[in-house]
Amino acid sequence: MSSAKAQKLKLMVVDDETDNLDLLHRTFRRDFTVFRAMGALEALDILEKEGEMAIIISDQRMPMMNGTDFLSRTVDRFPDTIRILLTGYTDVDDLVGAINSGKVFKYITKPWQPEDLTSTIQQAADTYKVLKHRTSQLQRALRQEALVNSLIRAIRESLDYQSTLQTIVDRLSESFGADYGLLHPVSEGALLATEEFAYPEALPDSIDPKPIAEQSLVTGDRQVELCVSDQAWLQLSVPLIWQKKTYAVLSFWHAIDKQPWSENDLKLLGAVVEQSALAIAQTKLYQTIQQQAEKMSSELEVARQIQYNLLPQSLPQLDNAKVQGYCLPARQVGGDFFEVHHHSNGDVWLAVGDVSGKGVPAALFMASALSMLRRELSQTKPPTPEKIMGNLNRAMADDLFNSNCFITMVVARYQLDSQTLTYANAGHIYPMLWSYESLPDSEPLYLKRRGIPLGILPEWQAEAGVLSLKSKDVLLIVSDGITEATVTEASLLQSRNFMLNQEGLWQLIKEQSDHFDLHELLARFADSTHSEQEDDQTILSLEVL
Repeated sequence: MSSAKAQKLKLMVVDDETDNLDLLHRTFRRDFTVFRAMGALEALDILEKEGEMAIIISDQRMPMMNGTDFLSRTVDRFPDTIRILLTGYTDVDDLVGAINSGKVFKYITKPWQPEDLTSTIQQAADTYKVLKHRTSQLQRALRQEALVNSLIRAIRESLDYQSTLQTIVDRLSESFGADYGLLHPVSEGALLATEEFAYPEALPDSIDPKPIAEQSLVTGDRQVELCVSDQAWLQLSVPLIWQKKTYAVLSFWHAIDKQPWSENDLKLLGAVVEQSALAIAQTKLYQTIQQQAEKMSSELEVARQIQYNLLPQSLPQLDNAKVQGYCLPARQVGGDFFEVHHHSNGDVWLAVGDVSGKGVPAALFMASALSMLRRELSQTKPPTPEKIMGNLNRAMADDLFNSNCFITMVVARYQLDSQTLTYANAGHIYPMLWSYESLPDSEPLYLKRRGIPLGILPEWQAEAGVLSLKSKDVLLIVSDGITEATVTEASLLQSRNFMLNQEGLWQLIKEQSDHFDLHELLARFADSTHSEQEDDQTILSLEVL
């Protein structure tokens, strides 16, 4: 009986005639909790004490304040209340205005027919229930959206897995009015005994969190029960599940004398725990990726050092020639390489290579090509440059072709005694040759004899280029990471693109007209191109003294 009575809607009747009040009270007391008021002022006092009414029936003509004025005063505070006006005269304009403004649901003329009045009140009650249900749904949706947005923002600000889990238990405990909260991570279907996250800091000794959390984990559903020890607690536990996998179990406690969690609270909790589980899943994935990335970065750093050690660590000191070299990968490892070999017969061998692509695959082919090249050059009588190219292509063509890679390369031999340069080019950028005696008005000689890159055809064939050098001549071999660097200095821009190109590189070279210093050229190159390196960069030079 008390439960049924508590569920009755509240109805207030306002009239300055006692007979009307008594009649309305007797008519609706079975279905409603009825409040009576002798005038608008008394009705306002009742509303102040009792709060929102489902329905207000008010007479229009009353002393001190008429019905429409009274009802208008209830709109802002109680927007969901259904208002009905009783009128004994036909002031159509006032009634229509009141209805159109939303202050009055319907009006009933005196004397009324009991059946019409009952039907109208029942319709008003149904309308109120629908309004309250929709309002409740909207409020829950808004609260859910606000909570989810707040949770997502807080999680995004979290730095790692532990802080994300602590954020979840903190925010949800606060949002649902819990005195204490505890989040147990789950691994392989069991609670992690060594890891838990509490709100505010630790649970009191009177609370044993394990039983309800384990029960929630086993059932896969929320658990609500009383926990009675030296103090009575209401406890709630819910698993955090995403795509059928449980990532954690979240438990709340609050004192039993507080208002228990409502059905709306439980529905809202059910809506946000999935978002929390997703956040944990993403954080764990991110943590795994970070660990793998750190491991890979460490391994690549080792690989970078190994690759760096493969390059010449010192250059030969020659009496009548000077060799300078530089190589910088765009990533930790790359596909560019160079070699300088001073043979026992006095010849100086130079080579610059560029494996297509970047990263580890290119670095592996770079190491293989450099190893084979050194084996060729270490012979008592090395083959000519074009023969070396053919041997390298024959040894590496299958692997390069199967990996969809190729190598561009220049190999040059400088014979000190005769000052003769012999070179072979496998699809690489043209080497540049100039003399400082003719700077700054001259143009460089581009050594344009070349064949296809290594790894394109089973056999590599091309003629070698032969020319004589003299004092103050400089041979420069670069990779496309230099010539294709993005230019930032307007004077170096070429008409066809924003790359430095060999024409722009030549302008930088001419700024140093008395000798060639690789470090000075690289400094001007860095000042004139984009700071973000897009490709491996290699330069090798031979200057005849």
